[in-house]
Amino acid sequence: MVKRTHGYRYKSRKLLRKRLREKGFRGLGRLLYEYKVGDLVHIDISPNYIKTAPHRRYQGKVGKIIEIRGRAYIIAVKVGGKIKKIITTKDHIMPYKGAQQPLGTISSPNSSM
Repeated sequence: MVKRTHGYRYKSRKLLRKRLREKGFRGLGRLLYEYKVGDLVHIDISPNYIKTAPHRRYQGKVGKIIEIRGRAYIIAVKVGGKIKKIITTKDHIMPYKGAQQPLGTISSPNSSM
């Protein structure tokens, strides 16, 4: 028997795929949007750019931009009782359109970091 692998994209066949009508690259509006430090963003992993994609456990999470590093953004996401920092690009985030301060997010960029 061959040992089963547990790679970075393990168990993500359905999660990180595009549906039939979503094939191809996303629109330019997503890439032209200007994010600022303190903005709330929704993590939506694009399977087109795997090199800069966050781990699949962060798919659908809401976080706050705490720093801009070149073309990448550092996003603070609360997972369980911990605050995690994720480094990703504009390809995998979109502006959060929900309530101003969702439950379970970070109140200030420097809190408990």
